[in-house]
Amino acid sequence: MADPGSGGALSALELYNRVSEQGDKVRALKTEKAPKDEIDAAVKLLLALKTDYKNAAGADYKPGAPPTSDTPDTSNGLPAASDGDDFVDPWTVQTGSAKGVDYDKLIVRFGSSKIDKDLIDRIERVTGSKAHHFLRRGIFFSHRDMHQILDAVEKKKPFYLYTGRGPSSEAMHVGHLIPFIFTKWLQEVFNVPLVVQMTDDEKYLWKDLTMEKAYQYTIENAKDIIACGFDINKTFIFSDLEYMGMSSGFYKNVVQVQKHVTFNQVKGIFGFTDSDCIGKISFPAIQAAPSFSSSFPEIFNGRKDIQCLIPCAIDQDPYFRMTRDVAPRISYLKPALLHSTFFPALQGAQTKMSASDPNSSIFLTDTAKQIKNKVNKHAFSGGKDTIEEHRKYGGNCEVDVCYMYLTFFLEDDEKLEKIKQDYTSGALLTGELKKILIETLQPMITAHQERRKQLTEDLVKQFMTPRKLAFDF
Repeated sequence: MADPGSGGALSALELYNRVSEQGDKVRALKTEKAPKDEIDAAVKLLLALKTDYKNAAGADYKPGAPPTSDTPDTSNGLPAASDGDDFVDPWTVQTGSAKGVDYDKLIVRFGSSKIDKDLIDRIERVTGSKAHHFLRRGIFFSHRDMHQILDAVEKKKPFYLYTGRGPSSEAMHVGHLIPFIFTKWLQEVFNVPLVVQMTDDEKYLWKDLTMEKAYQYTIENAKDIIACGFDINKTFIFSDLEYMGMSSGFYKNVVQVQKHVTFNQVKGIFGFTDSDCIGKISFPAIQAAPSFSSSFPEIFNGRKDIQCLIPCAIDQDPYFRMTRDVAPRISYLKPALLHSTFFPALQGAQTKMSASDPNSSIFLTDTAKQIKNKVNKHAFSGGKDTIEEHRKYGGNCEVDVCYMYLTFFLEDDEKLEKIKQDYTSGALLTGELKKILIETLQPMITAHQERRKQLTEDLVKQFMTPRKLAFDF
């Protein structure tokens, strides 16, 4: 839901989704016989959302009847961006702050829930494992319905993981690894199947790429994903260009989603215009389809009742807000989500990483020497201009890219806290901090490159072949 003080307007569809979800929450609280004050607060919010919806849509909320106004909403599911405001959609991330996007505001705008200590503690209890440092450090910071997933696990009900990659270049950078590192941990602690969607069709539609080149990037990127250490017996990686023609279950779900989302709605959610090709307009249904277990009949034996958990960067959330709105109308479970923050460019959190700018990030193909040079020359520093000033006033970890990168890749919590204290106090100099990052990244990327070298074309083909995995459904 929009921040009431932001002055921006949510789309009618976004408000419809919020009313629907809040209604579900109220019913659940009543069923569980929750405390009266808790139910009253939930009902109060529901009534406020219904009023907001009526103001936006010009009609009362009706279950199962999403807005179909002929006037397209172009708010992109977010308040209008203003100077100093962040803007986030699946293709654009803009912020004017050197600290990066304000994620607390984003949670309010997107209507998701913050991952708090109670949820992290519950994940540890249910899995019997210490929470991943991405959770402990707020790198995965927001969720939708993660408690439902944990409820299912406690009741011995199955679920599966779904994440993806848009293969726009041959070389992935370290930021691209974040969802896969975390997904691998989730797969290991929960022992569940994983499907990985390679959206080569999307890249063909959006980029100046031939279909052959897009598929080639899929294969090369799949190698980097496999090199993260995924279990071949529990993981299916698929190319949209290839799998769509193989799986009637997948295509049927795409068509069901297409039927239940209007052109006006995708304009409102994604900002499409009349000049966009029809492939773009229909693509969101293709990214939605893996959220439903019947899209993978070989894995789930045709079952439609297995919930999906999607770890992804929060810029992908508009796709899945749409999916969650459609799911109950086609008799499917809503997917749950875990959202990550954005990985900053070397030049600072307010700049965008680009595959076309080799100095904007550390790539998985970089040599140890290239890593050292990039960090030393291009990593934005939160340090002071002179050693004397730095010793006296200390550095700013909130804007320092080397420190930000260490929060992602240095697993030792105590060592990271010591670095933060020393850099903030001025005891640790910028050059010394850069050296720590270089010595963290070099062995990590060298090891990744070695694992990738061991992969055969046959192994990649096995990962990408529709088949039964090591689970019985």
